[in-house]
Amino acid sequence: MDNVNVEEFVREVKTYIAANLPLSEYTDEELEEKIEEVVDEKLSGQYCSIDKRVNIVKQIFSSIRGFGILDVIMNDDDITEIMVNGPKNIFIEKKGELQKLDQEFEDARRLEDIIQRIVGLAGREVNQANPIVDTRLPDGSRVNVVLPPIALCGPTVTIRKFSKEPMTIERLVAYGSLTQEIADVLEILVKSKYNIFICGGTGSGKTTFLNALSNYIPKNERIITIEDSAELQITGVDNLVSMETRNANAAGAGEISIRDLIRSSLRMRPERIVVGEVRGGEALDMLQAMNTGHDGSLSTGHANSAKDMLSRLETMVLQGAEGLPLEAIRQQIASAVDIMIFLSRLRDHTRKTMEITEVVGYENGEIILNPLYQFEEDKYSTLAKVSGSLKRTKNKMVHDYKLQLSGYRLEL
Repeated sequence: MDNVNVEEFVREVKTYIAANLPLSEYTDEELEEKIEEVVDEKLSGQYCSIDKRVNIVKQIFSSIRGFGILDVIMNDDDITEIMVNGPKNIFIEKKGELQKLDQEFEDARRLEDIIQRIVGLAGREVNQANPIVDTRLPDGSRVNVVLPPIALCGPTVTIRKFSKEPMTIERLVAYGSLTQEIADVLEILVKSKYNIFICGGTGSGKTTFLNALSNYIPKNERIITIEDSAELQITGVDNLVSMETRNANAAGAGEISIRDLIRSSLRMRPERIVVGEVRGGEALDMLQAMNTGHDGSLSTGHANSAKDMLSRLETMVLQGAEGLPLEAIRQQIASAVDIMIFLSRLRDHTRKTMEITEVVGYENGEIILNPLYQFEEDKYSTLAKVSGSLKRTKNKMVHDYKLQLSGYRLEL
């Protein structure tokens, strides 16, 4: 049986099963057994290897109860992102490279059925009244769905796959994103309860880096994590509360925002608050938390540089509290954020830590930054391949009082 025959055979068996079996009455196990029986019956007299038989049964089961083509793609560990632009266009990111797949969904209706199944698993709703939804799969993969008429090319799904192994600093060092020496410095900063903000563009690895840093938090502390869709994998911490937002229902009620969760977390006796990403007015609540004794908080945001992140934070705070004077906002940011880490995805698709800078204060209407480490390309860099490393600047760290409070007698 060649590939074309397999596809035709799968379609034929699926149509037969849908027409002749009471699907809703079967459990997943019973349905799989029935599919095996029908496949064996239809293949009798034809040679078909055991592997191919198993694959055919999986494809048919997946097209009825699973996520169809997506199941096969999701099982490939090298694929990190899946982009479905309507039923006929499926793109993936594999080992940092974008590529278009040959496979496609039968039609828009089939794709919409799979979307409803994905969204339903997390107890969310997506429909014409609520056409944009952020959710996640049972394995933790992050999913964004946009339905027509908002998405003009048909139902659109973007899946950021969930890593089976929690990201650690050791793995970031192995990937060349930073050195062991700098990792040791970051460990001390996290343990000394510096408020750290990670920024970078889309796909630069902010959540990955946040996850790695979060695992430096001492295991005996109470940690509250707040995310749009829960992705962080903090291991070995017993006193951990993970919370995620909820979209409004079809009637427009029941929304729980990051802002609501940050406010609630302050009444939960947190020792650390980890906010997956700040995008809007919740920045004000997060800065206030950092400024009211909740040291050691970690968060991320979209920006093109550390300086750009400060401007974006100002804009976000204004979304949360119009009319606040800019001077007050800048003072709030300068006293709340201690360290900023800027990540970037470079021209050769590698992700690097570009800058680690200290926020030292507010003077003459400006927030003052003190760069501690900066990425420098070396002579081996070419247009196709970036070579270089994060170098220590000549600037001394200004605010070392948290280090001293934590018992670290060293100069950074």
